[in-house]
Amino acid sequence: MDFMKFLPYLVACALVTYLVRMLPMVLVRKKIENRFVLSFLHYVPYSVLTVMTIPDIFYASSNPICAAIGFGVALVLAFFDRGLMQVAAISCGAVLAAELLLPYIL
Repeated sequence: MDFMKFLPYLVACALVTYLVRMLPMVLVRKKIENRFVLSFLHYVPYSVLTVMTIPDIFYASSNPICAAIGFGVALVLAFFDRGLMQVAAISCGAVLAAELLLPYIL
């Protein structure tokens, strides 16, 4: 495969990635004091993580119903302030149990 064929795409991706990280540091020199902007920036990591994680939850299982059961178990455990490892392990177990039992129920 010819590497030079992909070089413009690689350079464009590198440039866009660099600009996204560099421009806020160059353009915003003073401390941000606007409460709305601070609140928005505070929740960006959570929203991005959610947008990246939720679709994978429903496509990781062979059955969307089983995935929804695991997601529901994870939400309930997270609501009761369980640890990340406990939530992940129990919700994976719930998906496994649902996949094993669901064919007999339906």
